Amino acid sequence: MAVFRTNAAAEEPVLQGDVRQRPTGLAGIWAAIWSFSKRKPLGAIGAVVILAAVAVAVLAPWVAPHNPEGVGIAKKFSPPGTESAPLGTDHIGRDVLSRLIHGARISMYVGIMTVLVGITIGTMVGISSAYMGGVFDMIVQRIVDALMGFPPIILALGLMAALGADINNVIIALVVILVPGATRVVRSEALRIKELDYILASRAIGANPVRVMWNHILPNVAATYIVLMTITLGFAIVVEASLSFLGVGVPEGVATWGSMLEIGREHIHTQTWLVVFPGVIIAAVVFAVNFLGDGLRDVLDPRLRGR
Repeated sequence: MAVFRTNAAAEEPVLQGDVRQRPTGLAGIWAAIWSFSKRKPLGAIGAVVILAAVAVAVLAPWVAPHNPEGVGIAKKFSPPGTESAPLGTDHIGRDVLSRLIHGARISMYVGIMTVLVGITIGTMVGISSAYMGGVFDMIVQRIVDALMGFPPIILALGLMAALGADINNVIIALVVILVPGATRVVRSEALRIKELDYILASRAIGANPVRVMWNHILPNVAATYIVLMTITLGFAIVVEASLSFLGVGVPEGVATWGSMLEIGREHIHTQTWLVVFPGVIIAAVVFAVNFLGDGLRDVLDPRLRGR
């Protein structure tokens, strides 16, 4: 007579300590940040610099020691190191440090709003172009080719000449510059995702195109979207500073890093601090953005993991 015995080992519960479980919630966020900091220290430093710049921009009215537009002719061209003006004063006695702090508000506002609007529009247009295909895709790509045929600065100068000097007009000009590149990058990624099996299965059972693009394609290009936002933020800050340097960006008299460079250009041989300090700030923020963007790309792109 055969005797059937149950496998006691198979019935034993699996101990939780034997299986590594990823933390969730706030603990999971901190664990991801710590892991990213260890793997990409330059990216972590870049994130700290960007957060510091954003914090300074938000708290500018309380952090700045003086009124950025306060004129003091008697104190003009005060060298750095004085008690009242640690970074010196400009040609009409305005405090350089206060203008740098308030200039962060313009640069960070323009940069963040530009990438949010421009990259989002480019992502939506790129996904739609890749999924719809046909005549719609051809028309979109010809428009993208036409816009990308212009040098970015030249296109921005033309738009600003037509729209006029204003902060919102600067954002519009930069959005027009960023949308074509974002559309082209996202479209190439969406074309690959479009041919995957689960996308074909969704289409086979009659899923709505909007549902397929929103629920299946968009989440899979989220990593590309995040990397594009971080990388193009530095480009937007540089272009905004360039437009202000050329006098076609924000209205005259508004404290921006680019306008401070334009003022210091006339006195670069005698009062070099007027150019050095805003130039160093722009370079530091742009380098920080690039470091963060490269780190996120290496972490989020499956093709680059492990390199």
